[in-house]
Amino acid sequence: MIKIKITQVKSGIDRPERQKRTLVALGLRKLNASVEVEATPQIKGMVTKVAHLVKVEELA
Repeated sequence: MIKIKITQVKSGIDRPERQKRTLVALGLRKLNASVEVEATPQIKGMVTKVAHLVKVEELA
């Protein structure tokens, strides 16, 4: 599976509760925090919902 690196670049403050929970479910708890996860359809869907708060990089 392809791995992706997700970095939180904007705060979850003043966002809907659903977006806050999506960030936590992705493993992002602080600004500029990064996680490496496999690019499953579920993860891609979660990233799409918070695309304005995160930066995504594909890993080799």
